[in-house]
Amino acid sequence: MKPLGEAQAVVLDTVSPLPVVSVPLGECLGLALAEAVVAGHDLPPFANSAVDGYAVRVGDVVAVPVELHVVGNVAAGSVPLTAVTPGSAVKVMTGALLPDGAEAVVRVEDTETADGVVRILVSVPSGLAIRPAGGDVPAGTEVMAAGERLAAAHLGVLASLGVSAPRVRRRPVVALLSTGDELVPVETVDLSGGLIRDANRSTLAALITDAGAVVVDHGIVGDDPQRLRRVLDEAAGSADVIVSSGGVSMGDHDVVKEMLIDLGTVDFWQVAMQPAKPLGFGSVDGVPFFGLPGNPVSVYVAFEQFVRPALLTMLGAAAVFRPRVRGVLDDGASTDPAKTVFLRTVAAPDPTGAWHARSAGGQASNVLSAMAAANAFAVIPVGCSDVAAGAAVDLELFTVPSTRTRREVLGG
Repeated sequence: MKPLGEAQAVVLDTVSPLPVVSVPLGECLGLALAEAVVAGHDLPPFANSAVDGYAVRVGDVVAVPVELHVVGNVAAGSVPLTAVTPGSAVKVMTGALLPDGAEAVVRVEDTETADGVVRILVSVPSGLAIRPAGGDVPAGTEVMAAGERLAAAHLGVLASLGVSAPRVRRRPVVALLSTGDELVPVETVDLSGGLIRDANRSTLAALITDAGAVVVDHGIVGDDPQRLRRVLDEAAGSADVIVSSGGVSMGDHDVVKEMLIDLGTVDFWQVAMQPAKPLGFGSVDGVPFFGLPGNPVSVYVAFEQFVRPALLTMLGAAAVFRPRVRGVLDDGASTDPAKTVFLRTVAAPDPTGAWHARSAGGQASNVLSAMAAANAFAVIPVGCSDVAAGAAVDLELFTVPSTRTRREVLGG
C-alpha cells in the first residue's frame, strides 16, 4: 500500500495546469485566474452617497435642529448641477455623485421637509455616509492574485472594474463511467436479482462540476472488457481526465485493473487509507486515469483526496486541498493503525470558538446517508488505533472551498 501523502504527490506530479484562455465573465464561475488582476481605476470611481438623504456642510448642522434651503436633487447616475453652499443642502440618492462642497450626508430618516426647506434633526461628523473614491479598491491595487479561484463575489469585483473576459485556465474535460454488471440506471424500478442503482455517477458528476470541470458521461459500462476498452479508447481521445468507479478490487470481475495494465500505465493500486484503499491511478494513452472504488463513501473520500486536487491543479488554482482545523472528537473511535482514516463527522465551533465533531452515522463504506449528513472528515493518522472521546483531531472541512496549497500539505 502506498502512503496517502506519497500517492497524492504522484498524482499532482502527473497533472499540469491547462492552457490559458480569455473567458467571458459570465462563464468564469469556478475557474482560476492565470494572471493577477490590477485595478485600472478607483472603486468606486467617484465619491458617492451611502444613503438616501441630504448632502450638507458639517458646520451648518452643529446646532440642531436647523433648517437649510434645498438647492438641488441628485439621482444615481446623474451629475450635480449645484454645489452645497453655507446654509443649503442638496438631496441625494444612494449611489449618487456628491455635489461640490458636500462634507457629510444626513439620512432622510433624520430630517423633515416642507416647501423647499429641510429640517436637520441630528448633528453629523465629517464624512458620514460618504463612500470615498477608491474606498473599496484604489487604482493600481492588485485585487486578485494568479491562482485565485473565482466565486460569485469575485465576478462582481471584476465586473465593477470592467474586466469582461479575464485570463484563466480552461476547464478540464472529465470522462466519467461506472463499471459493474449489478448497476442499473437511477430510474430503474425493479431491483430484483441483486441489482442496485448507480449512485456513484450522480455523486461524481456533481463533485466534478463543483470542482470547475466539465463532465462527459459515458454511462454504465458493466464488466465487459471489450466495451470497457472501447470506452476508454474514446475517452482518452477527447478528455483531459478519466474517472471510473468500481472494478479495482481483487474480485474475479474487477476488470478495470486488467484493462488499465493492458492499455496504459499504472502508478499505484492501493493506498494506505480508509475508506478507499483500492484506488488505482495511471494513464490511458497519456490521459490521467482514476480508478475509484465501487462503494459510494469510498468514491467520495477518494475524489476529495485525489481527483479534486488534481482538477484544481489543472485549473491553475493556488489552493487545491480543503482547509483543516484542530478540534475535539466528542465520540471515540477504533481505527486501523496502518491507514490514514477519514471518519465522517458533523463539525461546528462551540461558543468559545473551539471546534467539536461527532459521528455523522455509520462509518461503513456503503453508508452514503452518513456521508450526506457530514460536513467534515475527522482525519486519524497512521499509527492510531483507538481515539478516545474528547481527543484532539484534525478536521477537514469538505463543504468549505480549498484553502491549503500543495506545498502546505505535501511540502517540496
